[in-house]
Amino acid sequence: MLKTYKSSFKQSITAVNLDQYVPKVELKEYLKINDTIYEVDSKAENGMTFSRLLNYKYSDTLKKMDPDHLVALVTEVIPKYSCLVFCPTKKNCENVAEMICRFLSKEYLKHREKEKHEVLKDLKNMSSGNLCPVLRHTIPFGVAYHHSGLTSDERKLLEEAYSTGILCLFTCTSTLAAGVNLPARRVILRAPYVAKEFLKRNRYKQMIGRAGRAGIDTVGESILILQEKDKQQVLELITGPLENCYSHLVQEFTKGIHTLFLSLIGLKIATSLRDIYQFMNGTFFGVQQKILLKDKSLWEITVESLSYLTDKGLLQKDTVSKSEEEVQCNFHITKLGRASFKGTIDLAYCNILYRDLKKGLEGLVLESLFHLIYLTTPYDLVSQCEPNWMIYFWQFSQLSPAEQNVAGLLGVSESFIGKKASGQAIKKKVDKDIVNRLYLSFVLYTLLKETNIWSVSEKFNLPRGYVQNLLTGAASFSSCVLHFCEELEEFWVYRALLAELTRKLTYCVKAELVSLMEVTGVLEGRARQLYNAGYRSLTHLANADPEVLIGTIDHLSRRQAKQIVSSAKMLLQEKAEALQEEVEELLRVPSDFPDAVAPCTEKA
Repeated sequence: MLKTYKSSFKQSITAVNLDQYVPKVELKEYLKINDTIYEVDSKAENGMTFSRLLNYKYSDTLKKMDPDHLVALVTEVIPKYSCLVFCPTKKNCENVAEMICRFLSKEYLKHREKEKHEVLKDLKNMSSGNLCPVLRHTIPFGVAYHHSGLTSDERKLLEEAYSTGILCLFTCTSTLAAGVNLPARRVILRAPYVAKEFLKRNRYKQMIGRAGRAGIDTVGESILILQEKDKQQVLELITGPLENCYSHLVQEFTKGIHTLFLSLIGLKIATSLRDIYQFMNGTFFGVQQKILLKDKSLWEITVESLSYLTDKGLLQKDTVSKSEEEVQCNFHITKLGRASFKGTIDLAYCNILYRDLKKGLEGLVLESLFHLIYLTTPYDLVSQCEPNWMIYFWQFSQLSPAEQNVAGLLGVSESFIGKKASGQAIKKKVDKDIVNRLYLSFVLYTLLKETNIWSVSEKFNLPRGYVQNLLTGAASFSSCVLHFCEELEEFWVYRALLAELTRKLTYCVKAELVSLMEVTGVLEGRARQLYNAGYRSLTHLANADPEVLIGTIDHLSRRQAKQIVSSAKMLLQEKAEALQEEVEELLRVPSDFPDAVAPCTEKA
């Protein structure tokens, strides 16, 4: 009976025409060389056929400002349909957005004018009154840039405005092609490059895949703009096969196989050499070992990786003799290994972190948070840092004597920074990583004092998105270091200090807003709105009327208002229960309390 059912079910599934439920959206690919557009055609001899000439009247000024004819290409679709313009760099995104708006007619300003004004107002509110001058100019035309230089709140708001059609054009970097669901009628690639690297087919397909999404649009098209010199490479790009996908488990040693082995042994999934080798055979890398491994076998790589972790003091090997012929190697995780595992510390940095924390104990400066901030500044962001030496010198001079001692303990003196700022030659060698990490610590320290990403961004001449990413990374790493210290008794002194610092880095707002930001859906901008409206505690929010909140707080939906009140009530209940348990614990008679004092016996 069961077999009959399975058979008929399979036949019915096979008979269903899935196309009637998921309609196909045709994606047409085009190439643009000068003012000529060609359609990509796999059947054509050279992979493309003539489509049309651009018909757009260009003034001499416009020709000079827009040699790629972007204005002509985007005005064919906006504002009725949406358009994405992929640019090679972040700065190029901003420049292209401004250039396009400079040549758009005033008619574009009238399209959903009121809603675009609200977007500008929301951007200003969430950024403490600050607004990017580029966005101030472009948003009224329905245009915005999108890259990592924006804060997460800005990105979210702009993406919502684009999804609802308030904004019709994004100039963006290739990172938007992955992870964010923002489809478009037309996708334009300004050049076949990402930064200075020529585009790969996988990424090209991902970028143009934003055009024409099923259920949202009926057609989609992509246009790749290229110069004559890149023509041959582009033809290979559009006609060639997709790049193969290979495992990077062994290539990325510090984040790959070593971390995997530490996790396997820490979680006791596999603790013997044989079991670990068997596990490796089942990984993607194990499946591809014949392709990827030329000089060594998988067994040799497994043994070498375990030896590396043992030599680093993260694992300890136990040899067990099962018989005269068979010897089994078992591994268990050491205290340092467990600390690295529990703290999810990148194994490339676990010994450096241990050394820094150990050295910090010799002269920990607790006058301010500066020393702790240095210890929790993420190592992996140091290589991206390029200090502005004049700003560095100025910030150093603002430190207290005790804080300057922290820099001295690290080997970074005021005279060294002064010489770098004035361009003088320096004979004494100073660790570049320490110098750069200290500079990032200045950014974080200033941010904790000022709690305003925009002012810190201006002070250090850094993109606000970069500053926010640094803050997020530091909050995460601070929590990791806390868990690392919890596993090592010698670092007990750090625990309470790191818990408080992690909390401050996580919220990084004025103290009065912290409790409000514990509520689901309440970020800094919303917390400030609530605080200014008189809702200054969890109790206030828990007892608020959602309908009153809607009328008091700008751009707050009924669903959001109900969620805020509900979340505040739940948090308040949890805090009350925790306090009740504490009271009961305090009033409870200790289990070791003596019922009566035994009488003293006299000595005979």
